Amino acid sequence: MYKVKLENFTGPLDLLLYFIRRDEIDVYDIPIARITAEYMETLDMMQTLNLNVAGEFILMAATLMRIKAKMLLPKPQLGDEDEVEDPRAELVQQLLEYQRFKEMAYDLDKLAMERGQYHPRGFEMNSPDLEEDTAAYLKDVTLYEIARLFKNAMDNMPVIQPYELHREQVHLGDQKALISRSFDIDGRLRFSDLIKKLKTKLEVVVTFLAVLELVRMRQIIVIQNDLFGEMEMQRLGAEA
Repeated sequence: MYKVKLENFTGPLDLLLYFIRRDEIDVYDIPIARITAEYMETLDMMQTLNLNVAGEFILMAATLMRIKAKMLLPKPQLGDEDEVEDPRAELVQQLLEYQRFKEMAYDLDKLAMERGQYHPRGFEMNSPDLEEDTAAYLKDVTLYEIARLFKNAMDNMPVIQPYELHREQVHLGDQKALISRSFDIDGRLRFSDLIKKLKTKLEVVVTFLAVLELVRMRQIIVIQNDLFGEMEMQRLGAEA
């Protein structure tokens, strides 16, 4: 199983915040049934693509299901001054606190980058750390969005009849080579063009892993120039 954190989501709260921001949801009035359904669909998608889903994501799934169940229960009859606690309240507080910490981390990171532009005389710049976060090579794109794109491609593949089954051999190296051959003269490759070359669900899965491997090896970056626009790969070293 190919292990990768559900990135750019560093945890389940990050994934939930992505849904909330994308759909412009009021964090104080989360449509728990809809969010739970999409969250569960995401976990299913990651497992379908043979990715290792961390235990904390499974725990959040259980939490969402519990909140959903509580909200389906009939509300108790209380006095005018009594208030029924919203089952979502604890989750909302966790999301707000996480968002504050995330914004603080972003501000600190931005400050560090700005200060990094100034070097004393004689300072020698070190080469990039090969262990730096792979997320830096996903430009305004999340792994969730890439995975969903490949999952949709799998869903659109024709169903194989039993008499058509045979032992299919699809190797990671072959799909990496396919990707490398498919770049245009400017070193760019649209995901839609790549997916057109894939014939089976197994090819889709292995090609998805090949993309992740090429990103990890710092050979390509994944970019999305416009919000909800088409994603494309760019070979590192090619002019942006």
